[in-house]
This record gives sequence, structure tokens and C-alpha cells, in this order.
Amino acid sequence: MPVEFAYIKDPGATLDYAFDWTDWLGTGETITASSWTVPAGLTNVSVTFSAYASVCRISGGTANTGYTVTCQITTSDGEIDRRSMLITVENR
Repeated sequence: MPVEFAYIKDPGATLDYAFDWTDWLGTGETITASSWTVPAGLTNVSVTFSAYASVCRISGGTANTGYTVTCQITTSDGEIDRRSMLITVENR
């Protein structure tokens, strides 16, 4: 799966990472479920979602390491899609 976005975080930071699905969703379609796959080394603190976006709060990580994080949603029309991002951990 291609990585669409890339971010840098400090190992001590706890930050929100989000995907906005507004442009992808059909007219009247909304997000009804969302899950995130976060690899070992990072911590999935919490997941929240609205009708159009999904957010994962992430902490941890080892400096000089890249992690691919994936969000999967299900929509009110029964469609399922996934997007990935690369989080590179660096001491800041």
C-alpha cells in the first residue's frame, strides 16, 4: 500500500495524526467505523472519528526509525478503504 503522507515526531511526543476523507466520500456518505494499525514501537493512545475524518493519537517510537501507520474506514454505503502514512521518529 502506498504511503500518502509523511511526518516527523520526537520519541517523547504524543500527537494526533488524521486523515480527512471528505473529498473521497460520496454525497451523503459518512464514516461509520474506523480503526488504525500502529506497528510495535509506537503506541496507539486513542482513536476518534467523525462523519468525515479519523484521528489517532500516537506516542513513543525509537529515534531514527520509520513506522508505517494505516487507517481503515467503513462508510455508511458499506465501502471500506485504507490510507497509510509514514511517521519517522527523530530527536528534536
